[in-house]
Amino acid sequence: MDGGFWDVDVSTPMTLDGVARPVPGELLPLGLTRGPRLSRPKQIDFFQRFMAMPFVPSFSNALSLQRVLSLPLPSFARDTWFSTLLGQFNVQKFVTSLRRNGLRQESDASSLQSIWRHLSDPNLYALNFSSEWLLTLKIQCYLAWKHMFPHHNLTLEATSPALFVDHLGNYWDVPFTWALDLASVASDSGASCHFCINHTVGSPKQCEDQPMSSVPSSLLPGLCAKCAVSVKKNFDIWRSESPKIKMVQPYDIFLSNPHISASATLGNHSFVALDIVQCTVVTASLGDKSLRAHTKDESFGFRAKGANSAILADLFATASFSVQHGNFQKLFLDLTRFYTRLDIPSGSKFLVGASQVAFDLYNSQAPSIEAVQAICPTASLSIQQQIAGPFSFRVDAGATLDLKKEWYFNVNDPVVAVEYALQVLGSAKALAWYSPKQREFMIELRFFET
Repeated sequence: MDGGFWDVDVSTPMTLDGVARPVPGELLPLGLTRGPRLSRPKQIDFFQRFMAMPFVPSFSNALSLQRVLSLPLPSFARDTWFSTLLGQFNVQKFVTSLRRNGLRQESDASSLQSIWRHLSDPNLYALNFSSEWLLTLKIQCYLAWKHMFPHHNLTLEATSPALFVDHLGNYWDVPFTWALDLASVASDSGASCHFCINHTVGSPKQCEDQPMSSVPSSLLPGLCAKCAVSVKKNFDIWRSESPKIKMVQPYDIFLSNPHISASATLGNHSFVALDIVQCTVVTASLGDKSLRAHTKDESFGFRAKGANSAILADLFATASFSVQHGNFQKLFLDLTRFYTRLDIPSGSKFLVGASQVAFDLYNSQAPSIEAVQAICPTASLSIQQQIAGPFSFRVDAGATLDLKKEWYFNVNDPVVAVEYALQVLGSAKALAWYSPKQREFMIELRFFET
């Protein structure tokens, strides 16, 4: 679904799995979020086998090196079973330990013994055992599912412990969470729906070495259900009909068509929370205290509450605009791409603000700052430029309008990246990105992503 109205996993070097979940309702920059992909062990295994990288670096508070060891499997299970041991070595902690304790100057043997003693420190290492099985449903079950829910995907996921990240960059460990997700298959235009049930168990705990902050209400224990129904329409303003260079494969087939296009999405999202004190969806908070706060905002989205439960329904809208120049075939400057997305997460607040601005203008009054800001959407920007050959540079960032500050525009969560197109499977790339706000660096492998 287009727009930032659904939880999408986040890439992060904070865990050996290389993934965290966003706190429900908190939008994150495009460069960090991602859809389904290869697991982290499989990515590192690919780098080692096909890109001559004995170690894969990452940075999150400290520089680390990762390596995967594939475990031997019986021949009959190699096509459906993948098992690895992922090891991580904290380089920065090792160097700091050497500097703090110093090296003996007596002899080379003593120096080597000192280095070995530091290398033997178990706090420098982290290990992760991973095993993946490919399970095949019976044909009868598959056909029955496709008959009941055509063009839909069903996902059941349970995690313990689960790592979440909020918009401030704080990480939270949740003891246990499970989710059941039903979503329409992605399409360029038409109607789609997304339904999810999520259950969180246990008290969230903030990760170490981070400033203390209050627990996000949506991570508190409880059961919640979310549903979104939307209609999307794509518009091709211009699309190049000139032929591509013959006998030259594009570096990425998804980035080989110059165009100017736009899309618009209008939908409704609803949220049901049970057995909780407080919870959030998108930008609306639910619970006893937050429901009273919404009454003061005079928004008119549907709301209902009971004992430790709440329901909210509201409209949302998003519009995107994409421009691309070049076919990404030549060696230099054959790809320039710009993408922006405008989001209105709460239709009720937008209509209240718009009516207030119209009323003030009708009465020859200056609209209030709060009313003007209520009708301003949030924006996501992405710019990509080919450097040379398969290498390109990309910047992703969010932008918001704050009329109460001297500088009206705020640039949120910028992410800079260098991409290397692999020219395999039509669309695959190795991506090295850095987030200045999170102070995180990571190298990833991504497929079929625009």
